[in-house]
Amino acid sequence: MPLVSQSTPVLEVANVSKRFVQDLDIAERTARLLGSRVSPRTVHAVDGVDLSIGKGEVVGLVGESGCGKSTLGRVVAGLLPPSEGKIRFRGKDVAGLKGAEARDAALKVQLVFQDPMSSLNPRSRVDEIVGEAPRVHRLVPRGELNGYVDGVLERVGLDPSTRKRYPHQFSGGQRARIGIARALAVNPDFIVCDESVAALDVSIQAQILNLFMRLREELSLTYLFISHDLGVVEHISDRIAVMYLGRIVEEGEAQSLFSVPNHPYTQALLAEVPTFETRRRAYSPVKGEIPSPLDPPPGCHFHPRCPHAFERCRAERPALKAVAPGRMSACHLNDRA
Repeated sequence: MPLVSQSTPVLEVANVSKRFVQDLDIAERTARLLGSRVSPRTVHAVDGVDLSIGKGEVVGLVGESGCGKSTLGRVVAGLLPPSEGKIRFRGKDVAGLKGAEARDAALKVQLVFQDPMSSLNPRSRVDEIVGEAPRVHRLVPRGELNGYVDGVLERVGLDPSTRKRYPHQFSGGQRARIGIARALAVNPDFIVCDESVAALDVSIQAQILNLFMRLREELSLTYLFISHDLGVVEHISDRIAVMYLGRIVEEGEAQSLFSVPNHPYTQALLAEVPTFETRRRAYSPVKGEIPSPLDPPPGCHFHPRCPHAFERCRAERPALKAVAPGRMSACHLNDRA
């Protein structure tokens, strides 16, 4: 396993927020003209996130569905611009890069999607899917493109003789490998994996996870691994960031965080992971429902579901700060200790 660099991070997320504003429709605009207080609705998908990822590191990003994990992944990968904050790649603000430097930074950060069947063009053959970006960006001489694509397919465990097939002619695991091959084809340094094994059978998940780890060693890759499956994240990650309603609430080394979770939300998530010691226990989800990002609660977003909430939690946002070496948590309970 490669050593994680302690120098300048490969990628930094600095106070990043992402909001989606839904404009008023005709009826709502008319009502507003007549005196109604109707206003555009704003989805607070990501809310002031800070995250730093070192070279060769695998950072797992976990949380319930709807907490903003995938949106943050798309912002990191450059598919969505942040509403606020900065994304820095190798110490440089990507929003300030121009020309060839901007293109190179964009190519060095790639995204592997959750559902390969919907993310692969059904009308394109595999060699076109994998070879398109290297051809368009002139990363490989035209006469060498076929051999280059064959090499990428072999690296992810696919037979190059299948290069003329369409995505529907492959199994789910093979399509996942095609998605990985497409990302690798532009020689990235950083890969965002957005629920990349969620749609696969457990046995196939293990194969794809092993592939990710092998590629990490062979190509010195860095990963942001997004998943709701805590078992998968524990297996693959060096460090874990726990996200709730657009905010990072806890961050730390994987083994330590799983052994001694600090934040009440992390404790609730891990309490529902089946183990041999608790196999006879009745399981229930985290109590309550995740609030709407259209109208997030004030203070700590988790306070409506937290059994330990007190008045300060309802009024003041807790800062993400160190609570132990290598461990960050955003909880007012730490100030009471």
